[in-house]
Amino acid sequence: MTKKMSDGEQWDPTDSDAVELEDESGRTGVMGFLDHLEDLRLTLFKCIGAFFAGAVVVAVFLPQVAGILNWPLRFALGNDPFVEQGLVTTSPFGVFAVVMQLVFFGGFALALPLILYFMARFLAPGLTPRELAVLRPACLAIFGLFIVGVLFSFFVLTPATLMASRHFNELFEFRLLWSADRYYGMLTWMTIGIGLVFEFPLAVLLLVYVGILSSDKLRAFRPYSIVVFLAIAAIVTPTTDPLTFLLLAIPMSILYEVSVRLSVRVEAHKAVAALD
Repeated sequence: MTKKMSDGEQWDPTDSDAVELEDESGRTGVMGFLDHLEDLRLTLFKCIGAFFAGAVVVAVFLPQVAGILNWPLRFALGNDPFVEQGLVTTSPFGVFAVVMQLVFFGGFALALPLILYFMARFLAPGLTPRELAVLRPACLAIFGLFIVGVLFSFFVLTPATLMASRHFNELFEFRLLWSADRYYGMLTWMTIGIGLVFEFPLAVLLLVYVGILSSDKLRAFRPYSIVVFLAIAAIVTPTTDPLTFLLLAIPMSILYEVSVRLSVRVEAHKAVAALD
């Protein structure tokens, strides 16, 4: 998205609501305050439209989507006859709460790449070429880390959590009924929550870039980081077994080490840019 000036249009430097922009050909243009609002309104409409389109797709293929989301539960239960198989609802209208959860969060998940794209297009005209060079890989990194966190939660952490719950119930000879709304709520919380947790290396690099953190501070904090990661695991995961905590704390520790190494490169890049 790029704002361009017509050939006869001139930029008024006295217009306090105007922002001078430059298009691909090098010509300067101007975007007024109302133009910014119009672009923002259009971007929001696009994001909302993408969300509704994703929600419609999920609604059309709802049985298939529910079957995919049931995989962690099927994996955790296996063929154990001790455990009540399948999901149940505990109220006449419980199924509608499940449908709303699946449609809402499924639509958001499908629309997320488009939402990131639309927001990047909105921000691009006001950025310098150097900032644009950072924006593109940053958007890819945001989406990539989120997907890695979601997949890790779905295929590793959630099944491990459900298996731990099953074993503890068997230990006390409890009969466990798996409520559909609570299962999907837990699955949503864990997958989206851990997907967002996996974004923390980008937050660390941003703090290093603005000078709030440094690679030396990150190295000094390394011995205490595992305690923080275990605390985060206790918040995100619903169980209290140490195995589940470690399953989340270990990849977060790896991402922390990656953040430390990348922060050194960020500082070196800032030093070179300051000399220029």
